[in-house]
Amino acid sequence: MQDLFSEAEGENIEKASRAAPLATRMRPRSLEEFVGQEHILAPGKLLRRAIEADRLPSVILSGPPGTGKTTLAQIIARLTNAKFQRLSGVESNVAEMRKVVAAAAGRIRTSGQKTIVFVDEIHHFNKTQQDILLPDVESGNLRLIGATTYNPYFYVNSALVSRSLVFRLEPLSVEQLELLIDRALADSDRGLGNYKVRMDDDARRHLAKLSDGDARKCLNALELGVLTTPAASDGAIHFTLRVAEESIQQKAVVYDRVGDAHYDTISAFIKSMRGSDEKGAIYWLAKMLHAGEDFRFIARRIVIFASEDIGLADPEALPLAIATQQAVEFVGMPEARIPLAHATAYMCRAKKNREAYEALASATEEIESEQTERVPEHLKNKHFPVNPEV
Repeated sequence: MQDLFSEAEGENIEKASRAAPLATRMRPRSLEEFVGQEHILAPGKLLRRAIEADRLPSVILSGPPGTGKTTLAQIIARLTNAKFQRLSGVESNVAEMRKVVAAAAGRIRTSGQKTIVFVDEIHHFNKTQQDILLPDVESGNLRLIGATTYNPYFYVNSALVSRSLVFRLEPLSVEQLELLIDRALADSDRGLGNYKVRMDDDARRHLAKLSDGDARKCLNALELGVLTTPAASDGAIHFTLRVAEESIQQKAVVYDRVGDAHYDTISAFIKSMRGSDEKGAIYWLAKMLHAGEDFRFIARRIVIFASEDIGLADPEALPLAIATQQAVEFVGMPEARIPLAHATAYMCRAKKNREAYEALASATEEIESEQTERVPEHLKNKHFPVNPEV
């Protein structure tokens, strides 16, 4: 009877796995399959060495959605000899936490086996809940893996942070997301390999660009497009740019981040600010953001403009531009577009003065084309050390 029950339970788990979203089914099962985050997971990096040696300390993984925080925790669970326990910052209560912590302490006392406790969305825990973990993390009864989309230095107990290694996961690049798309289309076991999908290059690129570095968003949009597109007479599903636009609910804009459209649009943006054309500058800003331009690049251009084109006419322009650069780094997209629009409007309305920039350009040209002048005597450093023996 037990065998029959176990067999039925296994079949139910397998069915549930097949019904899971594509992003869940395609989760990497090893570090070799993991895509992205080379800055912390490339061979020889500290985190990878610690995982492979099963010597992982308490860690906190922060980063935007869909960058692999939960996936990395699951890979660690497969590789470690420790008992792996999962808690949810949204669902787990104090009673459940105390039960897990007590079991971890008992386990290491009786058998010596360590426990890894993975807390997803740890920023949702209040101070009391986080404090419950602290004594056992400090004593070594358990090792914590916390995952958060927020800055852990602001949203996680400082005592927990100080006892953990903090790793930042970055958004995946367009090329990395394209690799995940191709992998999903080729995988007949967990992916969409049985659907005979013929995907156009511009459709693949559109999905990857508009996913904003989020693998989950990218793969789920891919699955939606495949499952809702009828097959052609030859049985193949043609995944076109139009299908990609519908799947991710955003139309494509003619814009290449490394081509002419990129340089033409940023040029139009800068010249509109220079000409105090606020409506035009906001339009080009909106186009760049809609097309997936790096918001950090736009912020850098605003900082340069504040000094080059406004300069002495409005000394407040540069501090505002720097504050904008810091703000967009702090909040990220999509909210980063708001301070960018604020700064753009300010730069358009500000008076313009290029005297400092032009003076520097003139002096640089003189240095490059003429003999370099020596420092006049009255401008030299006259403070020499005094020899006490003299």
